[in-house]
Amino acid sequence: MKLHAALLLGLCLFTGAARAGLFDDDEARRDIAALKAQLGASQERLAKIETMLQDRSIELTKLIDELKQDLARMRGQLEVQANKVETLDRRQKDLYVDLDARLRKLEPSAQAPEKPAAAASDPVAEGKAYEAALNQFKIGNYQSSVAAFQNFLATYPESQQVSSAQYWIGNAYYALRDYKTAIAAQQKLLASWPDSAKAPDAMLNIASCQAEMGDAKAARETLQALVKKYPGTPVAEQAKQRLAGKR
Repeated sequence: MKLHAALLLGLCLFTGAARAGLFDDDEARRDIAALKAQLGASQERLAKIETMLQDRSIELTKLIDELKQDLARMRGQLEVQANKVETLDRRQKDLYVDLDARLRKLEPSAQAPEKPAAAASDPVAEGKAYEAALNQFKIGNYQSSVAAFQNFLATYPESQQVSSAQYWIGNAYYALRDYKTAIAAQQKLLASWPDSAKAPDAMLNIASCQAEMGDAKAARETLQALVKKYPGTPVAEQAKQRLAGKR
């Protein structure tokens, strides 16, 4: 009887232990399943974060590229504007050096007894024709200025203003950016009237044309020749400043 009771008690204890072990195993499985679920959720969040970072990285890279392009474009625009300002400043200096002092002096042509045609010249009409041609240049009508000065040269070949008229023809072509024709016009002045007051200006204009054409060596040589041939003139001082890298 005692043995039967003992066996029954042992069986009950074993069954309880087995159930407890089973319950512990289920709880462990649930914990593992929960951890797996949390791990899956974490991996999903991590994947989303990586995707977001990648997308943002692409957007940032694109934005940086666009900013670089904008900066390059703005630098280019600044260089263009600076070049325009420099060109305009140079033209102003070329065009109006001692203009009032040396170009508005309208003196009658030298009257030679042996040249009756020159004696018949009208100084007033001559002065008006020169001023009209120069005014066309001043207001920017360069083609009209060239035509007017050429007509002046044909009408008043004995005028003391012929070398100045030839200079303004060259300068008008310079303003039109026809640098080769401008150089040819100024070289004609230097060949025909080497002692003219406009000869230094003609050489300075030739140097400007050469610089605009990208021939820095020729421009420098012309400036050096100008300083040597016409020392002490205001234009020679400008040439020195250019040679020194100043404007």
